[in-house]
Amino acid sequence: MKIFDKEKGLKRVFSRTRTLSDDIRERVQEIINNVRENGDKALFDYAARFDRVTLTAETVKISEAEIAEAYSAMPESLLNALRNAKRNIENYHKKQLLKGELTESVKGGKKGYMIRPVTRAGIYVPGGKASYPSSVLMAAVPARVAGVTDIVMCTPGASPLTIVAAAECGVKEIFKIGGAQAIAAMAYGTESVPKCDVICGPGNMYVAEAKKLIYGAAGIDMIAGPSEILIVADGSADKKFLAADLLSQAEHDETAMSVLVTTDSKLAEEVSEEVSAQLARLPKKDIAGKSVDSYGTIIVANTIEECIDISNSIAPEHLELCVEEPEKLLPLVRNAGAVFLGHWSPEPLGDYYAGTNHVLPNCGTARYFSALGVSNFIKRISLIEYDENALKDAASDIISLAEAEGLTAHANSIRVRFEEK
Repeated sequence: MKIFDKEKGLKRVFSRTRTLSDDIRERVQEIINNVRENGDKALFDYAARFDRVTLTAETVKISEAEIAEAYSAMPESLLNALRNAKRNIENYHKKQLLKGELTESVKGGKKGYMIRPVTRAGIYVPGGKASYPSSVLMAAVPARVAGVTDIVMCTPGASPLTIVAAAECGVKEIFKIGGAQAIAAMAYGTESVPKCDVICGPGNMYVAEAKKLIYGAAGIDMIAGPSEILIVADGSADKKFLAADLLSQAEHDETAMSVLVTTDSKLAEEVSEEVSAQLARLPKKDIAGKSVDSYGTIIVANTIEECIDISNSIAPEHLELCVEEPEKLLPLVRNAGAVFLGHWSPEPLGDYYAGTNHVLPNCGTARYFSALGVSNFIKRISLIEYDENALKDAASDIISLAEAEGLTAHANSIRVRFEEK
């Protein structure tokens, strides 16, 4: 990994643009339009073209027999690990539940809200080259905790691991489709895939662009790009730990980004060398190597406060605080998808097991997006109840405001209630 000062390091980081080419946008829009117009036929054509599989109305959905077969292929130790992770995710997300209320705000007047889950949630799980059962848990569990009973899942390939994870979460409608066409199917519905109210989950640039383009037909969680990690470290950090954590994201994708920000120039040199040593031993060294060469960045700053300022400007998906007293830095952290505190809280802990969600905003969107959670699957509906006297007390103000806006029918809606009969 290359070492830079603040100015050059930030310039390198921000060179990783998430702007899509017009060509990709046009291709995704064409796919969406085709699925809207031709439904299943378009899905099956794209499956043959992109995934090289033949699907029909009878085979596009995972059957009970396929679910049973997936369970038979699952080692007991892996199934137990999956269930333990699911329990941790459930416990964490249950704390996000809101309770509605209707309380008196003025004499004779009540205001409040009630919480309702969406009717049907769609979750997208990447597949094809790899299997991501953890992403199934991260999307399906908070949906269930929110009270969603009807969950649709789309994933290309549908590996046994992914199928079992979905079944463990009570997902009964699993479709063997991926890419932008899967997002379009869940947004608009086809003969086989039901229309969903909200669509969540990670994906490649085509999936991200599709989510952007269908927004409005369905809600979305966020528009995410390639994965990233930023580590703030002081002299107490272990070079081997830091290198391993940086590479944990680099192996995801050639466009993934790993950044170390430190006040210790000696540590920076040691980590750079250690990354090269560990990289040579990785099975995915080609992918990770391209990521490190293109976007792997070490920035040496003057103070630990400057390190946090740099992190806030980048707004990383994963932020590790590998310092002696990490909790003291939390008041300074403004932008991050998830924060990992201390030397024994590596990023994969959040990816798989701690219970926090690993579907996180990245590419700077942590400035305004949050981690996937219960709130993505619920609606807060306002409640208002005034009696006659409470409305009478407010009538003149409402009439004045409505007439000032030229909305006389609004004003009349109040006035007629108090006219003499």
